This record gives sequence, C-alpha cells and structure tokens, in this order.
Amino acid sequence: MEFPAQLLPYDELVSAADQILDECDGDVALLSEKLDQLPNQMRDELLVSDLLNAYQVFYYFFRETPAELQTERLILSPGSALLDGLLIDEIELLELIFAIIDHQPVIVVSDGEYALGTFLGPDAYRDGLTYIRSTL
Repeated sequence: MEFPAQLLPYDELVSAADQILDECDGDVALLSEKLDQLPNQMRDELLVSDLLNAYQVFYYFFRETPAELQTERLILSPGSALLDGLLIDEIELLELIFAIIDHQPVIVVSDGEYALGTFLGPDAYRDGLTYIRSTL
C-alpha cells in the first residue's frame, strides 16, 4: 500500500511563494525558472495551491501565453482550480479544459458532455488546439 506524500507546512509554502513572486515582479518566464529550481514536492504543491494563479501554472507548463481572453480567465482562477479542471476556452461548440493530474498538465477537449480528446505533457495545449482545428 502506497501512502500519499506528506504535505509541506502551509507557512513554508506561503514563504516560498512570497519570496519567488517578489523576485519575479510579474515576469512569468522568470517565475517559471524559479519554480524549476524548487524541490519537486514544494513546486508540485505550489502549482496546485491558491498561492499561484492558473495563468502562472499554465505558463510554467507550456511556456507560452494564450490569447487575451484565455489569459484573463486563467489569471482570475487559482492554481487549485486545476485539480478539478478549468475551462479556458470555447471554440465553436468545443471546450478546452486545463487540468493538473498526477503533477502533469492535461488539456481536455470536450463537447460539453464528453471528453473527445485528452492531451498530456508540455505540448498538450498546442495538441488540443490542433485537434480542435482539425474537427472544424
């Protein structure tokens, strides 16, 4: 039987997030570099916490900025929302959903009821968009 990893103390996460966010002053590329330097457990917990927004997490995994509306949606949502999946775009009748599963980025293309495509890893966002374009 495998037990889940012990969560880090919240004050330790807050301290790390405050320090990194102060050092980066809104620069998401620099934030991504700083997150890469953290121990895996701390980084993984920060990415799905309320201490980072979903845009910062999106940029960390995909190293790109989506269109303005999608960026605004992501900025207004906490990283913790990604544990359940976050609707980031609607293209025609299809939904583009960003989630974190097992510490990995996942993009799901859905028709609103069923998942039509699931894409994993650093190319998931582009793969999801390519899938949507191919169905239109």
